[in-house]
Amino acid sequence: MKKFFLLAMVFASFMKADAQTSDRAPAYPLITHDPYFSIWSFSDRITDRPTTHWTGKNQPIIGMIRVDGSVYSFLGQPAPEMVTIVPTGKSVPVPANITYENPGEQWMNPDFNDTGWTKSTLPQTSELTWKSKEVWVRRSFDFDGSLLNRPYLSIRHDDDVEVFLNGERIFGCAPCYRGGYEDIEISQAIQQKLVKGKNLLAIHCTNTGGYGFIDAGIVDRQPDQTIQPAAQKNVELTATQTKYTLLCGPVEVEAIFISPLLIESAEMVSKPVSYLKLKFRSLDQRDHNAAVLLGVSSNLSVDDPDQIVQASVLEGTDRTTLKAGTMQQNILKQKGDDVRIDWGYAYVSVSSDKIPWKQDVSPAAQGYFSPTGKNFLSGKNLMLNTRASFIIKAQPTEEVFAFAYDDLEAVQYFGKNLKAWWKSSGKTIDKVIAESLQFFPTIYQRCKETDTRIFQDALKSGGKYYAKLCVIAYRQAIAAHKLVKSPTGEILFLSKENFSNGSINTVDVTYPSAPLFLIYNPSLLEGMLNGIFHYSESGKWIKPFAAHDLGTYPQANGQTYPEDMPVEECGNMIILSAALTKAYGKPDYAKKHWTALTLWARYLEKNGFDPANQLCTDDFAGHLARNANLSIKAIVALGAYGWMAKSLGDQATSEKYSTMAKKMAVDWMNLANAGDHYALTFDKKDTWSQKYNLVWDKLLGLGIFPQEVYQKEVAYYLTKQNPYGLPLDSRRTYTKSDWIMWTATLSSNMLDFDKIVAPVYKYATETTDRVPLSDWHETTNGKHIGFQARSVVGGYFIKVLADRWGIK
Repeated sequence: MKKFFLLAMVFASFMKADAQTSDRAPAYPLITHDPYFSIWSFSDRITDRPTTHWTGKNQPIIGMIRVDGSVYSFLGQPAPEMVTIVPTGKSVPVPANITYENPGEQWMNPDFNDTGWTKSTLPQTSELTWKSKEVWVRRSFDFDGSLLNRPYLSIRHDDDVEVFLNGERIFGCAPCYRGGYEDIEISQAIQQKLVKGKNLLAIHCTNTGGYGFIDAGIVDRQPDQTIQPAAQKNVELTATQTKYTLLCGPVEVEAIFISPLLIESAEMVSKPVSYLKLKFRSLDQRDHNAAVLLGVSSNLSVDDPDQIVQASVLEGTDRTTLKAGTMQQNILKQKGDDVRIDWGYAYVSVSSDKIPWKQDVSPAAQGYFSPTGKNFLSGKNLMLNTRASFIIKAQPTEEVFAFAYDDLEAVQYFGKNLKAWWKSSGKTIDKVIAESLQFFPTIYQRCKETDTRIFQDALKSGGKYYAKLCVIAYRQAIAAHKLVKSPTGEILFLSKENFSNGSINTVDVTYPSAPLFLIYNPSLLEGMLNGIFHYSESGKWIKPFAAHDLGTYPQANGQTYPEDMPVEECGNMIILSAALTKAYGKPDYAKKHWTALTLWARYLEKNGFDPANQLCTDDFAGHLARNANLSIKAIVALGAYGWMAKSLGDQATSEKYSTMAKKMAVDWMNLANAGDHYALTFDKKDTWSQKYNLVWDKLLGLGIFPQEVYQKEVAYYLTKQNPYGLPLDSRRTYTKSDWIMWTATLSSNMLDFDKIVAPVYKYATETTDRVPLSDWHETTNGKHIGFQARSVVGGYFIKVLADRWGIK
């Protein structure tokens, strides 16, 4: 059955594509600009649940229409009200008893004696008190016995976890990871175990590698408001647009979210303005009395819904604008992973020459078509409303709304606050919004051209299903960065490690992300490398290998990840510098940073071939010694260094390192050889792993490893596929989809490429986990393990890059 599915997918991929859209996505991007201004729909139908920030926290955008007296919801849902039963320690640490040593089998029971445990607090993090591999937690709480509606477990865990309520297991997963707080509905289990009076929540968490975190509580979801949803006809996803077509009785509503991330333009990538294009038309050729409401939550400008905001209506000559932001502007104060911006201001603007729109501010719980909104309001969970009453006719009526965010200060860079790139023009946010609306037709046409180019490039390189995966990846990969200028005027395109610890400008996140940017705008890749070079060249980072990161987003003040990845990051920086050299056709960038590149090459010369026990980019899998794939990275990096030396006219250095790399490759083949494949580690021949790092030997044309290595590995991989992809290696059945794309590009023919890619498409379109595309998932059932909305899916474009560079 599995073979039949793969063959069907392969043959189908050769069919001529008739659309530039993805069939289905795990989640749908609506407004995507940077790690803070990023709103998604986590369901196929836009009315099934509230729109959310990529972290899963509700940031509702609501669309309502009353047609001839009947009310329909055509966008989103109001955010559900959650009442705390057992608080987490997110805002204020909560008391708990803790032990880091195995307490035995009965530790989760209420009558267990924990008097010898340490009195501590939640959350427990590896940055503070939790330094061991495992932690056991017991916290008592009182419950008044009241009837609950829909209780949820509110939890954040890194990594594997199991949770018990009064001695009974109510939740668990392994391997798994949640980089932010999530509410998991386990109503029946909680209802059955809760008792009036004293209760016990017990938690066991295992940190399998890297950062560790555990916190949990219980919340109760209150009854939802009932409003008739529009009947959704379809949803279409292109590189820059998400389009919904909905039926509201006799009226059709078309809602198109457009984020003009035109990758070739730094100005457009940085400009924090997205659009919602609404079109209304009568389907029965009759006129219909309609009232329309577009409501946008003030939660776009808060980290926590309990924060107080101020919202107001700004009157203009040609348009009106709504504005909202927190009263306490904590500019660049918060850092972390599951964190949203709570400084700066959100804006919603609309021209008023087509439909008589009126804007006001109201409490979120107020009636949707109530006329009692105000021009100014302060409080929690406010709604920014745009309303109008008009006649809907057979001839469509269209309107364009602009959504914008001015973050005032974007990131902190070695102690200095930097503004977003778009601010270097001197324009105010009001001017940017005005121009965005004025020039919408031109910008929209450019978006449609970008949609066509992205899809057609990927279609030509990898077939229809590969192209659809690239479409899903495009906005996500770009919007996980912030574009700024350094104090010296250099471009900085700083990533956030979304739900994988929140680091800023992580080198081993840049590495997999690079292909998209190498194809369409290499200067953005420069912006991903410049900060790391500056960190070393300024003397702030004094170790003989490259740093892992520049800090925790949005504070880029120096590495905060608790452990180095010396071979990994040296190899990444050298390989990507060589890739820029090839993309530009000249070695100027490498020449500028040659001293640092030489230092790192010498480190790999001594330490790269047979790596000591250390982490690599796949740090969730734990430490590994004698890692054959990491060794490949070092070998290819040394060859790339030699290749760049030749471009710089240094023939002696070129010959030294090119010869060294080729000799190492021969030794590698002998050490890693396991018969019909090459092993995961040099000392364990009954193992295997994806050798995705080989792809840069192929793309840079270095010729270090012979073709037989590629052929042997690809043939072996085809025997190891699961329904939802090729496992990362023999240790577990989970995988990384970005690496699968690189591995597929090692193949010498399209048939093998499609066989490896097809299960990833199956995962993306069938997974039941509705979150922005996760690059880390289980190959047996299509469930995501952790990570979401990360930039690394830019690596999906590796095959397009190979073709762009003429590599077959």
